[in-house]
Amino acid sequence: MLLVFSSSLLLFLYLLLKILHSHVWHPRRIQGHFRRQGISGPPRRLLAGGNAGEIRRMYARAAQSPRKPEFRHDVPGSVAPHYAQWSARYGQSWIPVIATSVANMLDRWEVLNQKNSEFEIDVHKECHNFSADVISRVAFGSNFEEGKRIFQLQEEQIPLVSMALRSLYIPGFRFLPTANNRKRWKLNKEIRESLQTLIQIIDECKTFYFAGKETTANALTWAILLLALHHDWQVKAREEVTSTCGMQKHPDAEDLNRFKLVGMILKETLRLYSPAALINRMTCKDVELGGINIPAGTFLYMPVISIHHDAEFWGPDADEFNPLRFSNKGENPAAFFPFGLGQRICVGQNLANIELKLALSMILQRFEFVLSPSYVHAPRLLMTIEPQFGAQVLLRKI
Repeated sequence: MLLVFSSSLLLFLYLLLKILHSHVWHPRRIQGHFRRQGISGPPRRLLAGGNAGEIRRMYARAAQSPRKPEFRHDVPGSVAPHYAQWSARYGQSWIPVIATSVANMLDRWEVLNQKNSEFEIDVHKECHNFSADVISRVAFGSNFEEGKRIFQLQEEQIPLVSMALRSLYIPGFRFLPTANNRKRWKLNKEIRESLQTLIQIIDECKTFYFAGKETTANALTWAILLLALHHDWQVKAREEVTSTCGMQKHPDAEDLNRFKLVGMILKETLRLYSPAALINRMTCKDVELGGINIPAGTFLYMPVISIHHDAEFWGPDADEFNPLRFSNKGENPAAFFPFGLGQRICVGQNLANIELKLALSMILQRFEFVLSPSYVHAPRLLMTIEPQFGAQVLLRKI
């Protein structure tokens, strides 16, 4: 009898612990995981199956709402009321995460500002740290400190890859144990081992880490430099941001959509200093382009930066900073393609645009900036277009 009672008690305790694990500990752990990344959501109700009860009530209210006589297409509020209401209340996936990274960067700048009313920083380094933090958080759930070694290793690889691209091509040479090849092999091995602690899709992650960090960081760097040089546009952009969301409130998704001038400035930045200077493609079959027959296996080179500066498309001021060129018409895909075109267009385009808009608008809320006398304008192509000697600007807290 005692044995049966003990077995029943153990079974009861096991079931109780399993229920507590499934319905209390595990959900709280998941919520905490996202909360640490700046992502919040509706409170979870233990006895109501999490948020299931509230979702059912939202659907019921949507079904009972009066029907409008006109034919409208605003269906999300009725077919997915929980997402429509919660995304408006708590924000959409990326924006809180990116805002946290921007705020952390600006807080560091304010510490420097306490020592000097006007101070110099290299925004190129700052933008790289910021974009590294964002891509780590958004794509892998880690932060910059956890991904820091991966970025350091990839930065060491960049000059080696650039050197290889500019060297005489000798078939099979990359397999010889030269000093540079051994260093490339060593770096690649350590990157793969570091990424294996985060995720298993190694080659895709290497591309995502590099593309997500380098291109966005350099685009933001050039945008800050251009606004430091063209102070009138900096003033206009700041007025747009502050009139929309004030000096303190972090911009949300609706605010970002209202930033027309900021959007035009970023497009003009991407035109003048497109991070990807060129795009390479290889034909997989025979094709005819513009009346020219091109056989399969042909290597095609598209000079993005040259087309972005072509006076035939952009007029005699093609080499000048003029965001107004994007005010009256949509960009011509034949002349403006900083993220590529077609089926192979950059998968991170939306993330990059949100990241750039949010970062630049939050910087404008808190700081004004001018070019430092120590800045030397020397754009160079390594893997992307970057300032060779850094990007020094003088910041002043607003």
